[in-house]
Amino acid sequence: MRRLTFAIAAVLACASVQAAPTRIPEQALARAAELREQALADDTGWKVVESLTTEVGPRLAGSEADARAVEWAKAKFRALGFDRVWTEPVTFPKWERRSEQAQVLGAHAQPLAITALGGSPAGTAEGEVVRFESLDALKAAPAGSLAGKIAFIDYQMTRSRSGEDYGIGGTVRSRGPSEAIRKGALGYIMRSAGTDSHRVPHTGITRFDEGLTPVPSAALSVPDAEQLARLVARGPTRIRMTLDCGWDGSYTSQNVIGEITGRELPKEVVVIGGHLDSWDLGTGAVDDGAGIGITMAAGHLIGQLRQAPRRSIRVIAFANEEQGLHGGFAYAAARVKAREIPLQHIAAESDFGAGRIYAFNTGSGNPAGSREATAQIARILAPLGIEYRPDQGGPGPDVGPLAAKGGAWAWLAQDGTDYFDLHHTADDTLDKIDPKALAQNVAAYTVFAYLAAESEGSFGSEARDVVPPKE
Repeated sequence: MRRLTFAIAAVLACASVQAAPTRIPEQALARAAELREQALADDTGWKVVESLTTEVGPRLAGSEADARAVEWAKAKFRALGFDRVWTEPVTFPKWERRSEQAQVLGAHAQPLAITALGGSPAGTAEGEVVRFESLDALKAAPAGSLAGKIAFIDYQMTRSRSGEDYGIGGTVRSRGPSEAIRKGALGYIMRSAGTDSHRVPHTGITRFDEGLTPVPSAALSVPDAEQLARLVARGPTRIRMTLDCGWDGSYTSQNVIGEITGRELPKEVVVIGGHLDSWDLGTGAVDDGAGIGITMAAGHLIGQLRQAPRRSIRVIAFANEEQGLHGGFAYAAARVKAREIPLQHIAAESDFGAGRIYAFNTGSGNPAGSREATAQIARILAPLGIEYRPDQGGPGPDVGPLAAKGGAWAWLAQDGTDYFDLHHTADDTLDKIDPKALAQNVAAYTVFAYLAAESEGSFGSEARDVVPPKE
């Protein structure tokens, strides 16, 4: 009976330890405040983005520049003093863009500024344009009504700090072509999913539903979409677009990973990162060179401390986010296979440009136990102008697959008011980044990653299938 009593007491004691809220020691909080100020005065993040966009430039997944970007990332991690640097393979279909052009035909003949959507086949589409204000309007069109014609969705995205309207704009891009094909269209064009007023069309990946024969699909710049809408309002308008692009086998790229080794729990990792690939029109500065610079710099600054953090800091330059989160899915699958989901202490991705971070939260399948630690991190982030917003946010794109397998995530919300002026365009270049805003991001990621690594307890990572909230 006495043995049983001791056993019950031991179980209760263990349960008490497990139920104890996650917290962060005061000494670590003080050190993080120092790191925050150091990061604000540091230009490593800017130097990394400048190097990537200048030395590699645009990095379309599967291209020759993709391979150069992988070598660049490995060398940069080593130059920044990371303890371990390695790669993990990511295989995906390879899409190429070669040329594209379009023009209005007939009495009002004139060129149009377009760009092929990623995933579009090559071909020439010529026909009368039928304009729709939304994807729902196209869905409502009678069956066969677009035979021999080109569908044109003229949805206008609205500007906001959260970029929430991209959910609709992105759906017009990804779902519109299939709907057009169902109605009999021989081609598809759309007003770019963007908020700018320049003649720079926005590309991005599209999908064709199984069983449909893909048709040439492209995006018009916003001014060109407005011009075409005016022409259509005047009467029947024909256009011709010729795209030279398409899928060409498969390609194996790499997730490039740099790690600062933890002093006590080296196998447990705080994951931060961005995606290394970009579209091919600009130089991929805000999408997502900024995320690479922010997170590499944060890992570097933590690595310069005299004492390493308790857990390891893992920075990932993800492969091919743009065409389907391939790097994120590969990383999550590898962790599931190795039964390492519980070792992914918490993860965050920077992939919304270089605007200032304004809100913070963490989440998991069971976030209650980490509320105290999250609030402690938020307290050190507050001088950066960052608010703690419980019950808001979600994982970034490449962190999403890990979160769906039970990994805890952090949300560092960036101001995206101007993000969709640049997103997937030729205007996505280094000059659009504000160095001071970039430094604020570096400071925030440095504080978050360091304090998460120093925490006592768990943020809730546990192997299970969940549906994480959208960011």
